[in-house]
Amino acid sequence: MTVFVIGGAGFIGRRLIALLVARGERVVCMDISPAPAGFDQFGKAVDVVRGDVTQFDDVIGNMTTAKPDRVINLSYYIGSDLPPHTALKLNVLGMGNCFEAARLCEVPHTVYASSVAVTGLQSDYGDRLVNEDDPCYGTRQYAMNKRFNEFQARDYHEKYGMRITGVRPANVTGPDKIHGSVDHVNCMSQPALGKPVRFPYRDAMRAPIHVDDMAEIFVRVVLCDEPRHSMYNSGGHTLCMGELDDIVRQYLPDAKIDFDHDTGGRELSDNYLIDNTRFTEEFGEPFQPIEERVRQTINEVRCAHDLPAV
Repeated sequence: MTVFVIGGAGFIGRRLIALLVARGERVVCMDISPAPAGFDQFGKAVDVVRGDVTQFDDVIGNMTTAKPDRVINLSYYIGSDLPPHTALKLNVLGMGNCFEAARLCEVPHTVYASSVAVTGLQSDYGDRLVNEDDPCYGTRQYAMNKRFNEFQARDYHEKYGMRITGVRPANVTGPDKIHGSVDHVNCMSQPALGKPVRFPYRDAMRAPIHVDDMAEIFVRVVLCDEPRHSMYNSGGHTLCMGELDDIVRQYLPDAKIDFDHDTGGRELSDNYLIDNTRFTEEFGEPFQPIEERVRQTINEVRCAHDLPAV
């Protein structure tokens, strides 16, 4: 099977491609900046092509050549600080280009990344798990872009019968994450280097999921011939920043992690009680224990700076 990965040289895409190759799949990676990804180790199993998802000719040209059995779009900008027109081109027009090219190429199954951001604040739902059928309240730029992506997918399915599946990642974490929610990343990466770090609220809630686990979720969905649902929550490890601090100190007892306030962050927190029952019942449990992932992240950061593992 050939999988066409848009944005494959990025944060999740690099891990996703390695997992696909390990399963014996052929991959075509399209990215606007593919050079640093380093897929040479996979030989002929991975073809790398340059392409801009905002340019339809790039997408349809590369996809037509690849003749893929699956398409997955991981090309987007995490965050709400882009100029509106730039965000529209990348996050909305880019997704439309992906869906239209997949339609014209008659791809059997297309998968795309939505986001937990579409749901908005946890306080919009009260103290309960939020599932894929709940209404969405996210209002920031990134949330609205992703909400429209979900509409685009439904529109293509209703008008053309396409099989399109979305996945809503929670707070994806890993040593090389630099965009989007990064406080949970910095809580691990900065102490790993002996640097102090400070955050506003100890009780601010997060639902971190390690990038390796997130890549595994995407792989299981994209390789499925007939998913039962059109949308899946990734879920994550629900914890507050103070609890993450405690885990980090298991490995770095002298970590300099401070907070301005002990309370006040919980009510400001985005959706952190995420129901991923739909995914786990169909595809199995994807997560490694959070303690293992915290230690892995710390050691990956330390290794990159020639420091001993903990």
